[in-house]
Amino acid sequence: MTTSYEKDILHLERFLPYRLSVLTNTVSRMLSQVYASQFNLTTPEWRVMAVVMRFPGLSAAEVAERTAMDKVAVSRAVARLLEAGRLVRRFADEDRRRSILELSPEGREIYRQITPLAKALEADLLAVLSPGEKVHLDVLLEKLFDHARTIAAQQTA
Repeated sequence: MTTSYEKDILHLERFLPYRLSVLTNTVSRMLSQVYASQFNLTTPEWRVMAVVMRFPGLSAAEVAERTAMDKVAVSRAVARLLEAGRLVRRFADEDRRRSILELSPEGREIYRQITPLAKALEADLLAVLSPGEKVHLDVLLEKLFDHARTIAAQQTA
């Protein structure tokens, strides 16, 4: 028989947000071991590089928006990448207050070296799933992501 007390307990090991967070942290830590030791990059720096490579010309605020990272963490990562010569910043002609970020040649070379390592880690992680499970996982993640955005928009409205 389940007591009232037991009904009030949150079983973290079955709680989806917790499980997703632990999985994310575990995978990020595995990947960061590669780019931290070989390329002297932090996780926020790598994420900035990855999103700027995929979407060149973003501002730091747009990077924060796309990655769901804290603006301060993005700002610090951008500053370190600029200082290290891995990122270049210019200002938009139409609005001199808006900065535009792009990877420098050195940043693109580092990205080129990290990408196959990241893809190999992803393939290794997904190797336990059948092709159908991979498709299903992708569909479910998109569905959850879309719904989470809807809930977040309702909370801020």
